[in-house]
Amino acid sequence: MRTSRVHPDPNGGGSVGVEIKESTVGDEEFEEMKGFVRDYLAASVESEDDGGRMRWYPWHSAEYRFNHILNVVQLATRIAEREGADTDVVRVAALFHDISKLEAEQEVHAEEGARVAREYLQAHGDFPQSFVEQVCQVVADHSYQGPLSDVSLETQSLIEADILDKVGANGSALMLLRMGYESRTHMDAAEMIERVLERGRDATERINSDAAESIAHKRLKRVKWFREWLESEVVQMDHEPEEPEL
Repeated sequence: MRTSRVHPDPNGGGSVGVEIKESTVGDEEFEEMKGFVRDYLAASVESEDDGGRMRWYPWHSAEYRFNHILNVVQLATRIAEREGADTDVVRVAALFHDISKLEAEQEVHAEEGARVAREYLQAHGDFPQSFVEQVCQVVADHSYQGPLSDVSLETQSLIEADILDKVGANGSALMLLRMGYESRTHMDAAEMIERVLERGRDATERINSDAAESIAHKRLKRVKWFREWLESEVVQMDHEPEEPEL
């Protein structure tokens, strides 16, 4: 929202109006949105008679999904601030981007998320229609698989943040949890962490912004260190030597 504030004219000519951009979404409104998203995800799981598709598996639980969403909100906001995107649009879109992940098929969860976001924003608060449209467009486009140079800065910020949350220490922790699910021993840990590195390198090839590239570089470095620490501390851990970069 924009408001006009009146300031004294320093040249003594009375008062002048200065237009100052204020945040479209207040802190209290954003906290209410977070509560709605959290409750929506929980209800998506509870509504399924069979307990959901492996809801006890980390990726498919409401708790994990909400934590992922909060991570993406933080990352996307950081990227948006540095790249000059509309931070209000980005953080609200990030909050709603996976709201339908547990109830809709993967192919349509982005469109369904945009629908839920639209219904919420139109029913709560007095948000400008242009803001609602921008948020919903970014949510709908966050599964786009083409070049990020083809999308808006806001959509790019969200997609890059979504990619980055799977890279680094967090991605390593989730992969180790998967080892337990698959009943694998700690001797396979280095191999699993190498997968995180490989997937991280592949995923970050799509990254377009300087801000996201900087974050990706730091996160991949942490994963590489962790794998090296494992290999140095577990004597019989089998691993293939890493090919030198050309």
